[in-house]
Amino acid sequence: MRARLPLYAKILLWLFLNLALLATVFILLFNAQFRFDLGWVLASNASQRVDAMRELIVGELNTTPPDEWDRVLDRFSDAYHVRFSLFDDEGNHLIGTLGELPKEVQGRLSPARPGQRAEMNQRSRGEPVRAFLHTTQPPRYWLLLSARLDNPETGGPMRTVLVVESSSLSVGGLIFDLASWLRLALGAVVFSVLFWLPLLRGITRSIGQITEATRQIAEGRFDVRVSTRRQDELGLLAEAINQMAARLDGFVKDQKRFLGDVAHELCSPLARLQMALGILEQRAGKGNEVYAKSASEKAEQIATLVNDLLAFSKASFGPSTVRLEPISVLEAVREAVRCDGAEAAQQEIPADLAVSADPALLVRALANLLRNAVRHGARAGPITISAERENGMVTIRVSDSGPGVPEDELSKIFDAFYRVDASRTRQTGGVGLGLAIVKACIDSCQGSVTARNRQPHGLEVIIQLPAATDHGGGERTGAAAS
Repeated sequence: MRARLPLYAKILLWLFLNLALLATVFILLFNAQFRFDLGWVLASNASQRVDAMRELIVGELNTTPPDEWDRVLDRFSDAYHVRFSLFDDEGNHLIGTLGELPKEVQGRLSPARPGQRAEMNQRSRGEPVRAFLHTTQPPRYWLLLSARLDNPETGGPMRTVLVVESSSLSVGGLIFDLASWLRLALGAVVFSVLFWLPLLRGITRSIGQITEATRQIAEGRFDVRVSTRRQDELGLLAEAINQMAARLDGFVKDQKRFLGDVAHELCSPLARLQMALGILEQRAGKGNEVYAKSASEKAEQIATLVNDLLAFSKASFGPSTVRLEPISVLEAVREAVRCDGAEAAQQEIPADLAVSADPALLVRALANLLRNAVRHGARAGPITISAERENGMVTIRVSDSGPGVPEDELSKIFDAFYRVDASRTRQTGGVGLGLAIVKACIDSCQGSVTARNRQPHGLEVIIQLPAATDHGGGERTGAAAS
């Protein structure tokens, strides 16, 4: 068995990994800025500010007598809160407050340093050479810029290097560029989102599967299963849901089998009882006929209940025990009307519409719906049964104009032995098996059944079944009420 990693540990590990990757990138960028050209790290705005500052200083030095160059650099030093100094091409100090430079900085000034040939070539062409360094002894940041000044002695150009020393990384506001850092922060956010996306997607997908499975279990579909590949709390939850579904499936099947067995065992005694009561009713003397007739009616009610229990039990064992075949919806409705005596129901069904279902179960479901509509809505208005095909499914609607059902009771009316009005008697409301049998029949045919209230009043029951693909022109394939 593989070791399980708790979900909180997985999230924390992912977080630390994300932070470690971001920190690595920032460290690499931070170190890289001291190894490469300044323009490689900084945005163009910072580069332009440095160039503008260099041109401003060089321009003012060229228009100022050499004995006042120190004051010019001091003024710029105060303005930028850094220290400026000027060195020649050989690394000799010309002007400024900086004295001896650290070895790292001196090495970038000296032409003898290996690898300096490219910089020397750039200087000879008059291009601004930029270098950005960091020293630890002392802890300072250094900015080196080439500057071409007019030689006061010869009048020709003089190649120099302007050195800027700063105690902060921003170098007097020249280096730090808020837009660049915002872009970097935005990139870090985008990277983090993409980095977290697989983990979050996996968690939400598992939660969605678990939610859908529990919804189906709540609807009575106990054969649903959830993937258990995850090695965390969600995987344990999926296993628990699968075990619960299997146990519930066993309990419900055992209950239905028990009801069927009891109902089956009661059939023979009830038949003998009805026969005996019929004989007793014929031989009862004057004054006893009423009692014999009442006992016979009660036996008939018990027999009807037992038959309903048998029908419910047979229809509840699922699609594995049901053989589906193409059947004409119109023929099934007509037979259901004949069985239940609901000839007044208005039919709006295309003659060529067919479904894939068990004929006997479909007719029983339709007959029960028509009986329920006649019982509760026939006096209030017409009963309508219609059907149409949409998206590979056939939708059958049975509508009445009765009082309807309270909205909070709609999800319960298909439960076995449930009645909207608990005070109803067998004559006024039955025992609550009619719609339960409808649902069991339709579920066994791999369909679904729902109900909704009509406006301003009435109830509509909606059956959805797979459309038949090989039905031949409305020919009746068999339907018999059981």
